[in-house]
Amino acid sequence: MSHLDYKLLIFDWDGTLANSIGRIVESMHAASTRSGYALCTDHAVKGIIGLGLPEAIRTLYPEISDAELVTFRDHYADHYIALEATPSPLFDGVVQSLEAFRAEGYHLAVATGKARRGLDRVLKAHGWEDYFDITRAADETASKPHPLMLEQILAHQPPPSGPGGRHVRLYYATQASSSPPTFFISTNQPAAVGYAYRRFLVNQLRKAYGFEGAPIRIVLRAHRQKRKSMPRPD
Repeated sequence: MSHLDYKLLIFDWDGTLANSIGRIVESMHAASTRSGYALCTDHAVKGIIGLGLPEAIRTLYPEISDAELVTFRDHYADHYIALEATPSPLFDGVVQSLEAFRAEGYHLAVATGKARRGLDRVLKAHGWEDYFDITRAADETASKPHPLMLEQILAHQPPPSGPGGRHVRLYYATQASSSPPTFFISTNQPAAVGYAYRRFLVNQLRKAYGFEGAPIRIVLRAHRQKRKSMPRPD
């Protein structure tokens, strides 16, 4: 992993930081039974972990109506919250790993399928209310697999750092071509801008200006400092 490319690490909560998989499977089965639906396999339920709850239920039961989904979701929440009276434990090594990443200068974030209330509850239980630089929950943005949640997290992050911790500065951008849309971006450290941040810049350009269906090309160029004008000889 290159420090030039990655200064932000984004984690899911369930099944990545917290060992909550068994409780999610149990709660989904309980909600299925109470709602009158056939049980899915444990493997199928594990496959939806990370999605927002409505998206997860519709993935498992595509035929479910809007009204039935609300009832199903309530049954799931009742069962899961009862199990979470004692929060799911973190996986072994999670605390040590996060502390090591933090010591190395990484920013830490959480992108989860949990609702904000549920995420805040587990963060508080572990004493992590202010631990992560930014968090996003499924009920305040588009649920995964839509990339909006990650894009919002990236938008809160500054450009990457270059050698010696020197911050990358983006001075200006000009559109050099329209076929395909090509942008020249002036920066003090072109080599320090890795794939992740390049993709973020592309997504921001597409969000602002459209270019629907067209590939966007970015060319990073070293910024030339303006020379001070020299006095003319008399």
